[in-house]
Amino acid sequence: MAKEDKQGTRTERLFATILLLQNRPHLTSRDLAEHFNVSRRTTFRDLRALSDSGVPLTYSEGGGYEILDGYQLPPLMLTAREAATLIVGTAFMKLQSDASLRGDADAVSLKIRSVLPREIKEYVDRLSENTVLDPYWMHAVQVEGAEAGVWYKLSEAVARSRKVIMEYFVESRSEVTQRSVDPLGLVYYEDHWNLIAFDHLRETIRNFRLDRIEEMFVLSEKFERPKGFDLQTYLEEDGRRPTIENIVLTFSDQAYARARTSIPAKIDLEEKMDSVVRVTFRFDNLGYLTSWLLRFGSAVRVEEPISLRDAHQQAALQIANQY
Repeated sequence: MAKEDKQGTRTERLFATILLLQNRPHLTSRDLAEHFNVSRRTTFRDLRALSDSGVPLTYSEGGGYEILDGYQLPPLMLTAREAATLIVGTAFMKLQSDASLRGDADAVSLKIRSVLPREIKEYVDRLSENTVLDPYWMHAVQVEGAEAGVWYKLSEAVARSRKVIMEYFVESRSEVTQRSVDPLGLVYYEDHWNLIAFDHLRETIRNFRLDRIEEMFVLSEKFERPKGFDLQTYLEEDGRRPTIENIVLTFSDQAYARARTSIPAKIDLEEKMDSVVRVTFRFDNLGYLTSWLLRFGSAVRVEEPISLRDAHQQAALQIANQY
């Protein structure tokens, strides 16, 4: 059996035990020990600690432990990693074209925020303000493998304003460089995560792809964010967020049933007219939108802007000229 956990891990296990017993009552000490991969002795200590802290824990007549109905948890406890996951999950849902899904995401965020301790709530707010998801969510916002560990460490560094040192691969020179940076924000656009940070080597704010960070360490040393720095404003001024256009498209009924779930932005207006649907939304990448429109063939027509209509027509002609 592994050595006893640190206090932080034990606290998380106690919290998880409450959730487990509320959802699956009548678990025995053996069940709990196997679930958390600890000894039965440790399990008994955990149960005693919960009881001493006021949790109405009982042993049912049918066997196994349960928590009396009506007990409510104290303020929600989240680790830094769980808080970061919460931010990305709700932000992702808010990009969906379905208004009901966006509403659900807002409701979930409000409910969770209402029970968070002040310190964790402030942490979540700081991370939320400095994390940006562009509308290309259909590419699937993924954080996997080694990149996942980097992402979670950087999310905490961003929220807590901690300096970072890293080994970064520069593709243009095909070499690994040593960097000391002040992480200012995390941005997902096109198909990868990026760190926006002040680079002490270049003495300016730079963009670093997470999949090119070969090794990194978060330092205990804190940094002061540039006065007046705003991540959204920086992205717009740096050209990473092009001018947003007002898009108006007309789909056939049948095509719109397929298109609605993949529209890469929030829908501002839907108008049903006879056998067609006119949809209005705002988007900032006409090149991407041109390619996306081709999948619907002649079942879609671009109403606005004229530049997108011309691009759509040219793309269709190029395909036709191949035959």
